[in-house]
This record gives sequence, C-alpha cells and structure tokens, in this order.
Amino acid sequence: MCQRPSIDRTPSGDALADAFKKGKGNAAIGDRPGTAFDGGRDTAGARPAATPVPLVPTRRPATPPPFKLSDLRAAIPPHCFHRSAARSLAYVALDLALLALAALAASRIGPTFPASPLARGVAWALYWSVAGCVGTGAWVCAHECGHGAFSTSPTLNDAVGAALHTLLLVPYWSWKFSHARHHAHTGDVEGDEVFVPPVSWDAGTAGRASLAGTATGRALRSAPGRLAAIGAALTLGWPLYLTLNVSGRSNYDHGREGREDPSPSFLPPNHFDPGSPIFSKRQRAGVAGSAALVGGMLAALAGAVQKHGAATVFCFYGAPLLVTNAFLVVITLLQHSHPALPHYAASADWDWLRGALATVDRSFGPLLDAAFHHIADTHVLHHLFSGIPHYHAQEAAAAIKPVLGDWYAADGRSVLRALWEDWRDCHWVSPDRPGESALWFRGDRD
Repeated sequence: MCQRPSIDRTPSGDALADAFKKGKGNAAIGDRPGTAFDGGRDTAGARPAATPVPLVPTRRPATPPPFKLSDLRAAIPPHCFHRSAARSLAYVALDLALLALAALAASRIGPTFPASPLARGVAWALYWSVAGCVGTGAWVCAHECGHGAFSTSPTLNDAVGAALHTLLLVPYWSWKFSHARHHAHTGDVEGDEVFVPPVSWDAGTAGRASLAGTATGRALRSAPGRLAAIGAALTLGWPLYLTLNVSGRSNYDHGREGREDPSPSFLPPNHFDPGSPIFSKRQRAGVAGSAALVGGMLAALAGAVQKHGAATVFCFYGAPLLVTNAFLVVITLLQHSHPALPHYAASADWDWLRGALATVDRSFGPLLDAAFHHIADTHVLHHLFSGIPHYHAQEAAAAIKPVLGDWYAADGRSVLRALWEDWRDCHWVSPDRPGESALWFRGDRD
C-alpha cells in the first residue's frame, strides 16, 4: 500500500510560410466544403438548442484555402507574438508550487488517516488526478520551450525545457527534434512523425481487408476490444512511442530532409538512441544528452525506491506520471485523428498550410484548459504559429477564426465520447475516388 515518506525548435511562422510556398497544387475535394465540425455549432459559434451533434461530421475542405499565412498573421494583434521570460517562468513556478502543495497534502495520508480505507483511496485518487493534470501543464511549458515560445533566449528555453521534461522522463532534445518534424509535415502520411495512419490508395473502403480485416483487427474493433485498446494506449502509448516508435513514422528515408548519413543503429527507431534514423548526424549529441538526463532521473528514482519503498514512490510519482502520460496521448490523438480532417501525401498534393490546418480544437472544460495551458483548445493556432506563448493563445486564436472560415475545425463532443467514437472511426485513410489525393479516415462504420 502507499506509505507516507520517511521525512530544433520548430520552424518559425516565416520559415513555414516559405515551406507553404513550395506546395504542389490542388488536392481533390473529398466532399463538399462545409462548416467546421463543432458538435452542432454553426460557423457563428451559436449552438441551436434542438440540433444534435451530427453522427457523421461535415468534412473540412481539402482544397487550398483562399488565404495565405501572412493573412492570418496580419489578423493577430502584434503583442500576441511577444514572449516574456518572466511571465513564462511564473507559470512554471505556479505549476511546481501546485505540485509541491499537492504532494505535501498527500504526505498526510497514512495507514490510519483518513480512518476509512475508502476515504484513503479517494484521497490518493484525488492527489493523482490533481498532480497528473498539473504535471500535464508543466509538460506543456517544456513543450513551449522546445518551440521557442517560452522566451527569446534559446539557452533559457533549453535549460527549462530539459529540466521539466527530464522530471517527467521525457528526452527533451530528442522529442524537440522529432516534434519539429511533426510540425513541418503535419497531415503528410509520408513525412509526419506521430499518429501516422495506415494508408490504402484503394478508393473508399476497398482497403479494409488488407488494413483492418484480420481476426485480431476484428477482435480489437469489438466494444470490449476497443476499451482494452484504449486502456493500453493511455497507459503504455507514450512510453512505447518514445522507446519503440509505436504509432510513429515507419518510412524513414535518409535522402529526404537532408539526412544522407546512414543510421549506425540496428535498434528500432526510438528517442534514446543517438543513431536512430529519426535523427540527423548533427542531432545525435542532443539525443545522447537527453538520454543521459533521463538515465540520471531513473537513477534518482531508484535511490528513492531504496529509501522510501516502491509503493511510496509509485504513489507520489508513478501514478501522477501515468495520468500525465494518459492526457498526452488523449490530447495528441484527438487533435490529429478525426473523420472530418483530411490527410495528404507529399509526393502528391500536400503543402504545409493545408497540413497545418489538418487539426482540430477541443475544449477539456475551463478548468483543465487552464491547467493544460490551452494546448488543446487553441491547437489550430498552435500549428500555424507555434511561437505564440500560451498566455496569448486564446486571443490570437479568436483573431484568426474569421479568416479561417470553413477551414477552421473545432469539436464540441465530450472528450470521452470523441475518444470512443474516433477510435472506432479512424482506422486508416484512403481517397474517396481513384486518383484523388485527399485521404480520409475510414473505420468500422464505413
């Protein structure tokens, strides 16, 4: 039982604008352009009282938008691009203080306090929930460091980001490098880095037999199988991505993205091996440093286990970390796996701007949105201007919505409902008709 202790930042907006200029023409329209899917809201944001959430969401247009990145930038108040080291550090200090206070309160839980075993269980669950949510906010602060949104100082960004991510067993520089590539290739099934869906170039559901028709696939698509798969993803998904590249990109091409140097590693792609094909030769030192820091954190945890016991370390550190990791999986999965969002291929008609728009805003409720520093409810903005700090994100996101129009996507379903339905409906992507380049999610209902 739990015992009381004995005492490459991503490219800037201008650089990404240059990348957008290299787009390769028009993608075919997978469906008629429509309003953003937002759980029944129209484009004006009002929710008709009698309008249910549509079972099949209106697709976001797959055609090139009528605006440029510069049009979106011009709509954002200039001060939203200002990064304040003092303000960012204050948010980090607040998160760490809340974690310390939560741990201090949890330290009062013991074999006889509260008196009821049920009350003790509830107290621990409350601590794990609070610490896990606040830990997610600390993770987001480190995420901003990786994007350069934390401050104007790269040194401060990396120092704070490495410290926070190491505390959460995340290899900071390794993640920073791969995450930059995710932002540079969002929506590109050939170059994205995370939650890359299987692709069938057969139109519609013709690819079901090869991609989802096995006996194992059918078992996992049953309700109990889906529940088990979601549970496994929430508990193991994040560490499996870091260590084995599960759900990550599989077609690493050293010739692409300037990485002609062959990978010296025989291990599966991962975020701890400097020789992994995920990274270029010049990034290997950062990967090694990240791995060393995480190794040091693991050594410190091993020392804590020797001193306080495994149960105590799990209750105070391990269980909250599981909550944080679960939120990371839910946030990332639901931002990029949605029936209304198109995918493309760089060898066909993918371009940076349409890829950046292939994500969706989702609110976790006012309290969690604030705890998560608005990483989920302003994610469309984040993929367009990743250098905007979170404390300006809501204002900037509201400013670009009129410009985005039908190319803006928001989901008003509850998080649990979206997770359950999108896990069912987002198994692989394929075009609607032969020869079209826009790829749409298919699932059990297709």
